[in-house]
Amino acid sequence: MGARPVDEAIETVYRIESPRIIAAAARIVRDVGLAEELAQDALVAALEQWPQTGIPDRPGAWLITTVRNRAVDLVRREQNHTRKLAEIGRGLEETRPPDLPADPDDIDDDLLRLIFVACHPVLSTPARIALTLRLLGGLTTVEIARAVLAPESTVAQRIVRAKRTLAARQVPFEVPVGADRAARLSSVLEVVYLVFNEGYSATAGDDLLRPGLCEDALRLARVLAVLMPDEPEVHALLALLSLQASRTAARVDADGDPVLLADQDRTRWDRMLIRLGVESLQRARSLGRGGPGPYTLQAAIAACHAGALRYADTDWATIAALYGQLYVLTPSPVVELNRAVAVSRADGPDAALAIVDGLAADPALRGYHLLPSVRGDLLEQLGRDADARAEYTRAAELTQNLRERDLLLRRAAAVGG
Repeated sequence: MGARPVDEAIETVYRIESPRIIAAAARIVRDVGLAEELAQDALVAALEQWPQTGIPDRPGAWLITTVRNRAVDLVRREQNHTRKLAEIGRGLEETRPPDLPADPDDIDDDLLRLIFVACHPVLSTPARIALTLRLLGGLTTVEIARAVLAPESTVAQRIVRAKRTLAARQVPFEVPVGADRAARLSSVLEVVYLVFNEGYSATAGDDLLRPGLCEDALRLARVLAVLMPDEPEVHALLALLSLQASRTAARVDADGDPVLLADQDRTRWDRMLIRLGVESLQRARSLGRGGPGPYTLQAAIAACHAGALRYADTDWATIAALYGQLYVLTPSPVVELNRAVAVSRADGPDAALAIVDGLAADPALRGYHLLPSVRGDLLEQLGRDADARAEYTRAAELTQNLRERDLLLRRAAAVGG
């Protein structure tokens, strides 16, 4: 095998294993920024040695062992510099890895700790997303910038500042316990959910979908489900993302333009993802304590859509009721707007319009393009063509996604036609 194929194999292994490699180092040095640097050092070592020695039988294990050894050596060299490193250094003999990595469960524990650190609430939401995609998604700064439609320099600054904040605030490299665990888990799930949503319905740019972000979020949700098998909302999030992702192929036409739910070819929905989503939802419900959580309710709504072979078969009454339950748990005008859509299908546009008009003054929806979009749809159903056209046009002016803008303008032009 030539040098270039070996280099490509190393890069592939590193991309797959980098979250565990970084987590293994972070467990020792307690600093995710330093851990990432050590992981890069292990990659360089592989690039130098493997072309001569050949790729090891267990390349991921080789990288983890290398990064652990380097982390231990680093702490030992610097353990007298600060009291914090001295405390870590006292127990290093016990943590020094053997020639092969420790139990895979230990590596998974480190990975779970890394997830909780990367999604820590001391970081802003954009910083949590960028750091998670970097440390756990294995994406480069350039790839993250392209995915979230932000300048590369902005993303790089977010990542650097996030690492500094974690170090300055001395965020412990641990999985929280007790009451703190629920709050911290909520932050982790939110990050994965937001990453998926940005891929599923891009807020800006030329494309409606960014499949790479959806895939990254799904992979993270699967990892969480393995690492936290007894958490119902973890399984519920995996269910929700699987069910939503099942529609991806039908959500755009051959030109990349959006296709409304009512017009989608449901034979193109991914039945395997639907099955996996339903299984995860059943798992979440079986583990649920004290009633369903917000992701369980959203997954149940997605399951209702997935279970309808035709748009006309959709159980809108159940969906409206589920949105009502969700609003009790998470009082949000966006949830109420979604409930209005379901009510319009179950009880007619008049009942839904009353809900939407009640949301018009909510400051949280100021500038939210889906409010006039939904209102335009309701007005069109009621035969108020001029008003509907104006709402569609206003929605088109508010959205930053070019594909959605074109769709809304086409809907405005088609009203009454």
